[in-house]
Amino acid sequence: MKYGESAFDVLYLLFAIISGCILLHRAKSRTERLMGFAALILGCGDAFHLVPRVLNYFAKADFTAALGIGKLVTSVTMTVFYLLLYYVWLEHYREPEKRGLTRLVWILSAVRILLCLFPQNGWLTNSSDMAWGIIRNVPFVLLGAAVCLLWYQKRKADQILAPVWLYILLSFLFYIPVAVGAGLAPMLGMLMLPKTVCYILLIITFLRFAAEGKTGKGHAGELLS
Repeated sequence: MKYGESAFDVLYLLFAIISGCILLHRAKSRTERLMGFAALILGCGDAFHLVPRVLNYFAKADFTAALGIGKLVTSVTMTVFYLLLYYVWLEHYREPEKRGLTRLVWILSAVRILLCLFPQNGWLTNSSDMAWGIIRNVPFVLLGAAVCLLWYQKRKADQILAPVWLYILLSFLFYIPVAVGAGLAPMLGMLMLPKTVCYILLIITFLRFAAEGKTGKGHAGELLS
């Protein structure tokens, strides 16, 4: 179990970080740069939690604080990731920016990050308080729902990016039970594996988008603008 999960975590981190670097290095548009930043932030942020988790399996040391702080960092970077997904959508489809919508996305992101900073979360002790698990995730779920809905509305506008909304939806469906009930039922933590698969598929979609753009087959929204 520990070997399989550890290998999966390490390969995922390498894939996300390397993919982010590739997207940024080869980016020819602002959309691709935003995708690159999103992948890189996702991978680097998850590393703060997954690296101590892997080390905890093999090293005889107390990683309680490291795991807790890692969860905090990951909670913040995941919020930034979805904020970037909003701007990827905005940039690629050349949508006129609605101040009310942008303000809502930023407020939800800021509230989520602020709630994560409260000491009641018990990050240093890596505790799993159900009440605070729910409180800090309410704005995060609302943020994800808003971003998911925006991508869903554009699912027929771009063949390559069409499944983005589905990956977002599935990632939250796998994440919510873990965030709320993992403290009472640790086995729910296994749902983080399919959640991570959704992120991998999302990054693959970004890579396909960038690759198709180089051959002139992608970037429908940008070519039509």
